[in-house]
Amino acid sequence: MNGLVLASASPRRRELLALLGVPFEVAVAEVDERAVASPALAKATSIARRGSVTVAADTEIDLDGERLGKPRDAADAVAMLGRLAGRAHEVVTEVALVDAAGRSLRFAVRSLVAMRPRDEGAIAAYVASGEPLDKAGSYALQGAGGALVERWEGCRANIVGLPLCHLQPALRRAGVVTRERAETACQQHFAFACPEWRRARSQGHSPFDLAVCETADAVRPILRVSGPAL
Repeated sequence: MNGLVLASASPRRRELLALLGVPFEVAVAEVDERAVASPALAKATSIARRGSVTVAADTEIDLDGERLGKPRDAADAVAMLGRLAGRAHEVVTEVALVDAAGRSLRFAVRSLVAMRPRDEGAIAAYVASGEPLDKAGSYALQGAGGALVERWEGCRANIVGLPLCHLQPALRRAGVVTRERAETACQQHFAFACPEWRRARSQGHSPFDLAVCETADAVRPILRVSGPAL
């Protein structure tokens, strides 16, 4: 198995990575996300092979310091959405890469989401649709769950599950050259003007290179590079 590998079963992450115009394979990592400190790194290292670059990600909700993952069932989804309603929370996506030589890199990106006031009927109808049952926080901004969101700030792709503009320079560091520019492909895909991209440009940065990612407000400062893990 050579080239780029996405260690994820998520159709949303497959769709987002495809926007970069680079061929990749998908391999599903069998990892208990609740049992490891870094699910993204655990997924990447479990799939990684010499000669391939492996990417994995894990998205969680941070509500006043408490981490919320995917709901256990429909009742848990209703309860989770009830807790989020009328409040702001952070969406944190951790990304991990293992390069062809076995060196690993990981970083995390934060975005802010504010939810609309609690509406029991809307929550019940949304959970009954089945959409939230495999989503961190029990909602999907890009789907019907977007109706429960009042506003968001930061990287939209991060909220969906894979922060492309932050991932692209990490891929470049690992030797993967993409055909499409992340900021262009992402804005075209979501049909919006990205405020994070505009901010980076106004500050004179090449958007989201790794030196910027270590200190930008939207990025959790856990960028780490380590030696071969294989």
